[in-house]
Amino acid sequence: MSSTLPARLTLEELLQRSQTSAPRPEVELLGLDMGWYIVRLHHNDSVSLLVDSQGETKRFSGTQCVSRALAPLGFTHGVLTWADAVDEMIGNDTPPVSAQQRMAYGVRVAFETRH
Repeated sequence: MSSTLPARLTLEELLQRSQTSAPRPEVELLGLDMGWYIVRLHHNDSVSLLVDSQGETKRFSGTQCVSRALAPLGFTHGVLTWADAVDEMIGNDTPPVSAQQRMAYGVRVAFETRH
């Protein structure tokens, strides 16, 4: 991979990048409401969002779906994180969590697909 990632990557672009260089970026599976997940890729202090061919954020309906998309590209695991929750209604001025903190304290998940 180059030293930084673009802000947005498709699966096809990720495949091309992963075939030409190493190391692979770290995979973050960001859990959203109602069982949806999005994927962010972390490499050299840059973060890239996985998007579809129209440039829209690619959403997955479960971690197994992420595994089916990324395992064939050589990714073996990711880190499951959750969206920041801040209650501005009561004046909670909690600072946002950094990308490094999310990756350090998330839950590691293996990409293993069984049919």
